[in-house]
Amino acid sequence: MSGSGALPALLQPFFWDHDFARLDWESHRDFIIRRVLQAGSWEALVWLRGELGNSSLRRWIEEQHGGGLSPRQLRFWELLLELPHAEVNRWVDAARNNPWEQRIQR
Repeated sequence: MSGSGALPALLQPFFWDHDFARLDWESHRDFIIRRVLQAGSWEALVWLRGELGNSSLRRWIEEQHGGGLSPRQLRFWELLLELPHAEVNRWVDAARNNPWEQRIQR
């Protein structure tokens, strides 16, 4: 990311509940990654992959044990980033057992 760490305006809609002008890449990296992965548009995901690269994004998801992503999102990233299938299965099972996820499985 260049210079100040300020985020591009295309991300602002995904941070409606925060003071967007105060968010910066260096201080809020994990939060920004998680939010973009969970709710970002295709353009936001392209931006994120440009910032991190696929290997760093893969490492982040692995370190976060799925990063709080939904089962559907986990399967997408499993294919795109060649995440280990057995590991993703564990994350998917954990996500499915999350009460928030269970509310939409009925």
